[in-house]
Amino acid sequence: MIPTFVIFLREGVEASMIVAILLAYLDRIDQRRHFRDVFIGVGAALVLVLGGGIAAYLIIRQYDGSTVQTVFETITFLVAACVLTYMTFWMQAHSRTMTADLQRRSEEALNGRARWGLGLLAFQAVGREGLETMVFTLAIVFASSTQAATASHGHGLLFGALLGLAVALAVAYVIFKLGRRLNLGLFFRVIGIVLMVFAAGLLADAVENMQELGWLPFLGHPLWNTSAILNENSSIGDVFHSLLGYADHPTVLQAIVWVTFVAVTATLFIRNGHRARASAVSTSGAVAVRIDRTEDPATAAQGPVGGPPARGG
Repeated sequence: MIPTFVIFLREGVEASMIVAILLAYLDRIDQRRHFRDVFIGVGAALVLVLGGGIAAYLIIRQYDGSTVQTVFETITFLVAACVLTYMTFWMQAHSRTMTADLQRRSEEALNGRARWGLGLLAFQAVGREGLETMVFTLAIVFASSTQAATASHGHGLLFGALLGLAVALAVAYVIFKLGRRLNLGLFFRVIGIVLMVFAAGLLADAVENMQELGWLPFLGHPLWNTSAILNENSSIGDVFHSLLGYADHPTVLQAIVWVTFVAVTATLFIRNGHRARASAVSTSGAVAVRIDRTEDPATAAQGPVGGPPARGG
């Protein structure tokens, strides 16, 4: 439940935030008649992604227990980890300019008088987030199905996804109504760190599969065995496995990959965030200095408040 909740919350917030920005901009310029085009684009993207995800899952399930399934799961783990990492750093770099970019592209679509311009813009934005969500969800399902493949567990994953999506829609409504009063920067920073750990777990799962396939025939001996304390086949163990990459008997290579990935990506993510905030502060300070230097000369010539006018040289 927790992994799907986190993924659907994060991706849902980003996708709904994009839609909220588009709707707020159209409302501000009195173009509410184009709301329908945006909703059509969103709906088409959701139908396409949902259909593609179900089809991919049903097709690969036909090879249950075979080498083909293991290879496909390994590729899914690697792709999901790469996309998770990329989109987390991309969001960190572009979050400050996203609103302006979306408004510019909306203006271009309106000026181009293309009937489906705004719909295509919404389709592209939501479709990208939906495609990422589909890959992540498949990775979670594959990682979980080998641990606690029960009906109640499947219901838990579905409930987590629906709950995350509901919270994301609520956040989007707040964004649409309150605008900048919501601290999304803090939200994406916290979720970004969580997703770095989640991506490390996917990489560890991929390493485990590749060692089973014989693609990585080294450092394969178990580092420890905690199955008597917390078995990864249990419900709680599966939650830790899906969210954090926990394994009750990980190999040395799995542990090295997990620790290295978390250490490097988390350090870069935090450092880039500090640099971005420091750059924003220095930029605002420079703007304030420029404004102060362009003060009206007549005002400056009056000297201090209550004092005589400044004498000319």
